[in-house]
Order: sequence, then C-alpha cells, then structure tokens
Amino acid sequence: MSKLTDVPKRILIGRALRSDRLGETLLPKRIALPVFASDPLSSVAYAPGEVLLVLSIAGVSAYHFSPWIAAAVVVLMFTVVASYRQNVHAYPSGGGDYEVANTNLGPKAGLTVASALLVDYVLTVAVSISSGVENLGSAIPFVVEHKVLSAVGIIVLLTLMNLRGVKESGKLFAIPTYVFVAGVFLMIGWGAFRALVLGETMEAPTAGFEIKAEHQGLAGFALVFLLLRAFSSGCAALTGVEAISNGVPAFRKPKSKNAATTLAMMGLLAVTMFCGIIGLAMATNVRMAENPAHDLLENGVPVGDGYVQNPVISQVAAAVFGDGTFFFVLLAAATALVLFLAANTAYNGFPLLGSILAQDRYLPRQLHTRGDRLAFSNGIVLLAGAAGLLVWIYGADSTRLIQLYIVGVFVSFTLSQTGMVRHWNRHLRTERDPARRRHMIRSRAINTFGAFFTGLVLVVVLVTKFTHGAWVALVGMVIFYATMTAIRKHYDRVADEIAAPEGPSDDAVRPSRVHSVVLISKIHRPTLRALAYAKLLRSHTLEALSVNVDAAETKALQEEWHRRGIDVPLKILDSPYREITRPVIEYVKGLRKESPRDVVSVIIPEYVVGHWYEHLLHNQSALRLKGRLLFTPGVMVTSVPYQLESSEAARKRARKRQEWHAPGAVRRGVAERPREPKAPSAKS
Repeated sequence: MSKLTDVPKRILIGRALRSDRLGETLLPKRIALPVFASDPLSSVAYAPGEVLLVLSIAGVSAYHFSPWIAAAVVVLMFTVVASYRQNVHAYPSGGGDYEVANTNLGPKAGLTVASALLVDYVLTVAVSISSGVENLGSAIPFVVEHKVLSAVGIIVLLTLMNLRGVKESGKLFAIPTYVFVAGVFLMIGWGAFRALVLGETMEAPTAGFEIKAEHQGLAGFALVFLLLRAFSSGCAALTGVEAISNGVPAFRKPKSKNAATTLAMMGLLAVTMFCGIIGLAMATNVRMAENPAHDLLENGVPVGDGYVQNPVISQVAAAVFGDGTFFFVLLAAATALVLFLAANTAYNGFPLLGSILAQDRYLPRQLHTRGDRLAFSNGIVLLAGAAGLLVWIYGADSTRLIQLYIVGVFVSFTLSQTGMVRHWNRHLRTERDPARRRHMIRSRAINTFGAFFTGLVLVVVLVTKFTHGAWVALVGMVIFYATMTAIRKHYDRVADEIAAPEGPSDDAVRPSRVHSVVLISKIHRPTLRALAYAKLLRSHTLEALSVNVDAAETKALQEEWHRRGIDVPLKILDSPYREITRPVIEYVKGLRKESPRDVVSVIIPEYVVGHWYEHLLHNQSALRLKGRLLFTPGVMVTSVPYQLESSEAARKRARKRQEWHAPGAVRRGVAERPREPKAPSAKS
C-alpha cells in the first residue's frame, strides 16, 4: 500500500529534501516578487473594473469620478507600503501583522488579526481563480460553461505545484507574472503614444453601448455613499500587500532589506498599472454594468443574456492593440495565467501564518511541520480545501466573491499599524541616541498615518459592503477566532494536566506489584510468543485470560492447554451475551479495585499483515480492547506482533526505499541475517 501511494507522491511533488537544505529554498528578490506580490500585481486586472461597475449604478456620467477614486487608492497604496516597510524591519521573524498585534496589543488583538488574515487568504485564492476562469472563458467557451469544475481543477494544480516547494513554484510563476507586467506597461505606453502623440481615437468594444442607470442623477449623501463604495471596491488592489511582511523568513539575506525593497517595487508597479488602466478605460470609453444583460443597451435595446461582458483590461487591450492581434492574445493569456498564479500569494502566506499559530498552540500542531519538500504541506492542503469549498458555494463568480473581500485585509492593516505605533512609543521611552530617536519618530509618524487611513477605509468598507456580503467574511473571522481560542484552551489544559511536578507524584512512584494478563483466543504461534514474552517480564503474577463465547471452542482450548502442560494459569470468563470486550474490561477493573497500588499489564498478541484489506480481517477484537483499556487508569497495554507471510511483501516494498524492519520480532522467532556482501569476481 505504501508503494502505491509513495510512487505517485514522488512523481507529483518530487523527492523529499533534507532539513539541512532549507537554506537552498530561500528566495532572491526577482523570484520573491512574483511569489509574494502576484496578488496585488494581478489585482489591477479586476480592481478597475470593480470601480466602474459600482459607478455604473449612477450611469456613464459618474465615470468621470474614476480618476479621483484611482488617486485615493494610490495614496492608500503608498501609505500601506511605507507602513509595512517599517514592519519588516522591526519584525523580520515572519509573524507579520499577527506578531505585531500580538506583541503590542495583546493576544486577543493578535488572534483577531490572524482570523482576518486566514479568511482573506482563503478569499484570495477563491477570487483570483474565479476571476482568472472568467478571463480565460472569453477565449475558451468550455471554461465558462464549466466554471466551478475549471476553478477547482486549477486549485488542485496550484496545490500540487506549491507542494513541490516555494522556490520551485516561484520559478514557475515568475515568467507569466513578468510577462503580464511587461504586457500592461506596453499597453499603457502604446496607448498613451497613440492618443497623445499620434492623436488617434481608440474605442473599446463597448464604447457604443449605453448604460441604463439604476439611480440616475444621484446627488448629496447618495452620491457620496456611491463614491465610497466604488473606492472600497478599488481597494481590492491592495490585497496581498501584507504577505511580504509574513514571508520575510523566505527571503535571502539580508532578509529585512530585501523584503522592504520588494515591497517598494510591488507598490510602484501596482499603482502605475492601476492608474494606467483606469486612464485608458476612460480614453477608450469602456462601459461596464453590474447586470449587463439588462443594463447595457445597444441602440436602446438590452444586449440580452447571451452577451458576455469582458473585463476592463481585455476591452482596453482590444482598443489599444486591436482585437485578435498577437499582443492582445499575449496579454489576455498572461492576464488569465497571472490571475491563477495570484493565488500563490495566499499559498505562501496561509501555511506560514498557520505554522506560527500552530507553534503558539492556536492551531493543530500538524500545521507547524514541514513536508517532504520543506513546505508547510498541511497548511497548503487546508487552504486548498477551504478555497475549493468557497468556489463551489459561490459558483466561481468573482463579482459575488469580491464582495466578501478586503474586509479582513483592512482589519489586519489597522490593528497592525496601531500595534506599530505602540512599538515605537515603547522604544522611544528607553532610547537615548538622537539619531535613532529621529528615525523612530519618523517611523511612528508613518505608522500613525497608516493606522488612521486604513482604519477610515475599514469603516468605509464595512458600511458600504456589509449588506453586499462583507458580513460573511466577518462571520468567517468569528468562526476562526472561536476555533483557535478553543484549540489553545485544549492545549493549555493538556499541558497543565501532564506537567511534571516538582515533588513526588503517583506517576513517579513505583507500583507495589505488576499483574500480567495475556489475552488468549486459541493456542497458536502468536499465543505462544505472547506467553514467552510475558514470562520474561517477571511480573508478580501471570495468568492467561480467555472469554467463553463458544462452549465447544472453550473446552477444546482447556484440553489442549492441559495437554501441552503450559505452566501459566488459564482463567475463563463467562460471556452469556457473547461479548469479548466488556468481560475483559470488568475483570481488569476488578483487579485494580482489589489492589489500587498495583499495575495490571494486559498483553495482546496481534497479527502483522502486509495488505490493507487484511487489516479488515484481523485484529478487530484487539483494537476494540486496546481502545477501551486506554481509558482505564493503572492499566498498561502491550502488543506482541506476529508477522504473517504477507508482511514479507510489505517489508520488501519498504526496503526498496530504505532499510526497514517490521514492528516486533521477526516471523517465527528467527532473526533475519544481514546479507553478506558478494565476493569480488575474478574479472574485477
């Protein structure tokens, strides 16, 4: 069975790596940029469209507000990037927002940030994959017709790529990310050249459409609310910024400096592409509607359900390069691919954060363990499962999913920057060096502005998006928070219960006597081996125990027992209802009740089999007994394995991978002799 599972595993994720090769998996900046910044870089493919979709509620006339919204998003992006550059220098251990909040604001704030980030990472995968499927669907109809199946398939593929290791996945993701960035900059440059230098008029495929406004001529508070909602949708361009601060340990040395440089590069590229696409969308008269089938009008008639509304970036590329041209196809392919790969930001952030939380006992300890390829495999699989479930529930619809988005991001932004302000206040109270104090005061000012601005945006996002789906993200955060709190309480309770006391305790006191009981069903080789082993223990008392469920078999057992002259007393327990487990448990408890200071050692012979289906045919009674005896105080359970012939097959399979010995003694009591090395031949 192990061979059947191990071979495909090696094919899919590669050979296992030694722990001392962890340094080889660290990332240079050129690979770290696409690995950790693919989410904010790729979000420019859908964030401009989300701004126009919201503004379309008030009709085309509201589109002229889009440059101002873009400017506000740019200011926010630079604020967040500048703030996080302080984070990576002050907290390079990889805890990111969680560590900052936990250290400076307390465990509850840290857990709130962790809950927000975990939810956001899951949504990052779901939104990025769904958006990529929609972009790819404009060229491949099958993808649109099977959106959920396609999205889940891509999640599985990304999961396998990440299970191969961070560095390997980074190399695969670098090329399409850089092709996408180069393609967008080429589109912006060529579009600006055609418009400003050549004076050409470029029109998007939807330029001739009209928009049926849901609320024509909005003014006053309604208009302000609409603009705030459009701004909150545009803030999707900031998702994933915090991943770099969480992934500092994955950078090559000097880690903090390289992470800060990567942050600056990411921010500059993202805002330039975002503003360029917004500007070209205005210049080419792109039209977007939340309900295109009814709200987009061609010659006064709705386009109908058969119309597929392409993303803003696709429409701009068609206007700038020409529909169907080489550069249009190249950018469309790169956009779809980079949106799929944008989920890689979460595939790196979620497992790393999960590992830190597991180390702090807020998540199962299995999430803290690295897999064969030195990646946090359990966290990767958990993320994939949660994202796949979300994609299935929401039908891989990015417009519905994005309403859940960015709430968690701005919760973590705000608490993290507030924590950094406290961090600088604490250090300023003890720092006396004037130069360092000036640096700290400047950093505190940046983080203070960041906390204020991101807190304001958080309020805007909650107000404008709550009824549109943000409440689901909040519920998810509450569920994560409650689950992690319960896990921590469990681990703390267990730690207190098993802590070794300073003085003498019942666990350290030597028992007065040991009563050994060998469970017997019939006399065969496993029984004889278990009896031989029990005699070696030199217990104070030793007896064999059998349960009478069949009178004829029990009589035959007693007769053979006496015929063989076995010098161990045989006790038969009656079982009128043909049960085995309960009579044994009651008998053992009775021994304990008679002598509370004594220990009862229950010895169970078991078969060692080589095939999975044989486990269903053997050892079932032994497993049930062991399961019950584990809950009986003062009882020790010992298994004496006996290898059947089929276990040889399992051993041979394992020896092909490594030196392996089955549990217990070798079959039939004959030790296996090591193979002698072959003598050199005369030819050699």
